[in-house]
Amino acid sequence: MNPRLSSSAALIALCLSLAACGDKPQPAAEPAKQTDPNTVVADEAMRARIKLDTVKMAPFSDVLRVAGLIDFDRQRMARIGAPVTGRVADITTTLGQAVKPGDVLARLHSTELGSAQLAYLKARAQAELQMDNKERARQLFAADVIGKAELQRRENEAAVAAAESRAASDQLKVLGMSAGTIANLGKSGEISSFSPVVSTLRGSVVEFKVAPGQVVQPADALFTVADLSQVWAVAEVPEQQADLVEVGQMVDIEVPALGHRRIAGELIYVGQIVNPETRTVQVRTALDNKDGRLKPAMLATMLIASRPTDQLVIPASAVVRFENEDLVYVESREGQYRATQVQLGQSHNGTRTVVSGLKEGDRIVTEGAFHLNNQRTGVAQE
Repeated sequence: MNPRLSSSAALIALCLSLAACGDKPQPAAEPAKQTDPNTVVADEAMRARIKLDTVKMAPFSDVLRVAGLIDFDRQRMARIGAPVTGRVADITTTLGQAVKPGDVLARLHSTELGSAQLAYLKARAQAELQMDNKERARQLFAADVIGKAELQRRENEAAVAAAESRAASDQLKVLGMSAGTIANLGKSGEISSFSPVVSTLRGSVVEFKVAPGQVVQPADALFTVADLSQVWAVAEVPEQQADLVEVGQMVDIEVPALGHRRIAGELIYVGQIVNPETRTVQVRTALDNKDGRLKPAMLATMLIASRPTDQLVIPASAVVRFENEDLVYVESREGQYRATQVQLGQSHNGTRTVVSGLKEGDRIVTEGAFHLNNQRTGVAQE
């Protein structure tokens, strides 16, 4: 065989072999490694924007939200009644009028008062007469005209008459007459059956239940006068939470009628008994009302910061609200953070209590969690 032909045949065979090898299928690529969709790996730029803190127990004041209302300051309020039984002759005040102690609100015509004045004048005249008799008896006794027994009789009669005069004067005071008016009555002897109904407090007339011609009794409350420059906010705390409140605690008052305006206050009273019907304890605070915007019977909500107790707390800035879930990013290792669902409790002063989802000692993102969540959800959508 020709050596040249043999070399060519070998070369052709080699080419055909290489071509056959090229037609074989290539092995499939390995699948990409799966990653946790809740985990975010932060780059250097992101880590510079993140702040971390450790979850820990801390004193926390729960905020008790209880229904209440605005009420009169009962120490600045007076219900004024009739001093005597009588008929209302006229009314000299109007609803809302400003009054001060001694101002006449109404006048009553009272036969009872006239009779009491007459009795006083008689008793006063009898006391003066018996006093003159006593002085005359002393002179006669000194002149040895009468005996000791007669002098003592005259002295006893004078003492009884003076006591009856004082009793008649006291009765007039009970019926509403002042000491000066009684003294003038004794001097002038003029009886007046008209009795004034006077204010005993500086404030405003907020209620009256009387009309001209009406017959009234001393037990009847005719007018209510109140100083509204200060009012109370009162609320009912359920007995299960009563141990969490005490005098001196700070409260916020929300008044819906004033656009849910919040007014800061302090508890001045916590009830000592439980209302057996409502199972609540009354609490109250005093509020300044010089502008007159707070009106008794307005609805209000009292937000009471309870006595602090140790609870698991985190900053409110650490929480991200996403798809109706509260998430916190927990550091699993340096630069890697996992979105963790948590159940939260009360919020107060920029902190939230943790019911579940975290434990003491966890390292969490307190600033920058929103950016981490955007990166996580952006990756998930891609």
